[in-house]
Amino acid sequence: MAQQHLEPPTDSPAGPMSGDALAGYLRAQATEFLRSLRQHRENGTDAGTSARAKPRTESRAEPRDVPRDVPRAGENGSGESVDAARALRRSARRISGTLHTFRPLLDAEWSEGMRPELAWLSGTLAREHAYAARLERLLGALNRLSGAAGFPAQAAQDTGAPAKGSLTIGAAKAGALLDRQLTLARTRAHSAALQALGSSRFHAVADSVAVLASEVPLTPAAATADLRPLASAATDRLTDAVTALPLVTAGHPYNAEALVHGLSADTAPHPQDAPWHQVRLLLRLHRYACEVLYGEDAPIDVRLLHAGQALNRHRDAAEAAAAAASAARTPRIAPATAYALGVLHADQRHEVEAARFAFQQNWQKEAVRTP
Repeated sequence: MAQQHLEPPTDSPAGPMSGDALAGYLRAQATEFLRSLRQHRENGTDAGTSARAKPRTESRAEPRDVPRDVPRAGENGSGESVDAARALRRSARRISGTLHTFRPLLDAEWSEGMRPELAWLSGTLAREHAYAARLERLLGALNRLSGAAGFPAQAAQDTGAPAKGSLTIGAAKAGALLDRQLTLARTRAHSAALQALGSSRFHAVADSVAVLASEVPLTPAAATADLRPLASAATDRLTDAVTALPLVTAGHPYNAEALVHGLSADTAPHPQDAPWHQVRLLLRLHRYACEVLYGEDAPIDVRLLHAGQALNRHRDAAEAAAAAASAARTPRIAPATAYALGVLHADQRHEVEAARFAFQQNWQKEAVRTP
């Protein structure tokens, strides 16, 4: 059972919110979608991801303190295309989430057809970035666990000699294995994204969003309906999902609950993670519903902001742990490599527990809103 906690903020504007506010929000997001799509095409579909799809042997010479998505000299087009792709995903998520929350006020057949297509697009575009971030997270964790300041190849180039505390043989081989597997997965995701953006399925989605930018298919009842009950229902679903979480257990850091079944041969996702991932999605839907009600004046609840960041860390650590476990199942790897991957898996599962603890601490704080 979860400890008692405050419910997320449910304040609404003083007057009733009709379907006009919903239509205005959807039109704005559809316009942003089309603007991002145009920017992405102008900067070249392939340019936005080619820099991140380069072999690791080229990227290791770059400074580690420079984010991969920050454009460098000669890469302004790439950086702008990456930003456009992110904005495209962001608009697609908001349209899809809003269609889900306020579906009683929208044409049922149209909205039920649009939602899965937008989810497909957002997921396809996000996959390459997710693999790149996962690889960076795992390699960083290997270096941290080994006491190394950076990649061994980079340290040797900078100093001309092996760096103190460089990776052990097992950790270095584990990093190389993860590099190969996740770079391959990232390359495949890159190709899948390019194919998706050129497919008839994507063009059908873009055409539907273009229609949405000018005409929102509301039901006749939407003109007089109040949006606040539907937004409150989204908040209630979030609250119920959080109540079902083991927040009492999460209140004790490093309880190692996330390591249960850690040696299982089952390759299915960790059974404890699914409820937390669901809360993350419901928190996102709650935030989108607040944007519909408040528009650009939506207050920022610092408590929910930090809780959402903790859930993002939870997802990243859980997926990184799964990637380490998958690499450890590679046939005929050396025992030292398997050991390093096991330590890495345990480290990421402890990061999962730390994120749950952080969420529990933030969720039970008093709500603090900023204008």
